Amino acid sequence: QVQLVESGGGLVQAGGSLRLSCTASARRFSIFAMGWYRQAPGKQRELVTTITSGGYTNYADSVKGRFTISRDNTKSAVYLQMNSLEPEDTAVYYCNAVVFETNYWGQGTQVTVSS
Repeated sequence: QVQLVESGGGLVQAGGSLRLSCTASARRFSIFAMGWYRQAPGKQRELVTTITSGGYTNYADSVKGRFTISRDNTKSAVYLQMNSLEPEDTAVYYCNAVVFETNYWGQGTQVTVSS
């Protein structure tokens, strides 16, 4: 069983920055594909960004150039650096891990961007 714990959410003004962290309690974290998703009120959960075990990254068009995903396998952690935040980025952000075709989710962390 993989447990994911997110942290780093909060309230920030438009144009500001936040850094989310997700720590996994699992062996062999280095083989996991990791990602961040978000869900705004009244909307479906959507992909924000992913990073493979090899370090390849993918971003939603809406966050390209503003958000950066990274991972530290020595700490079993993945990070999401969010810059130039916009009110449209307001959502609950979820950490996701995929290993052996099984998805695991964190409990989510709230990010609120005020205008």
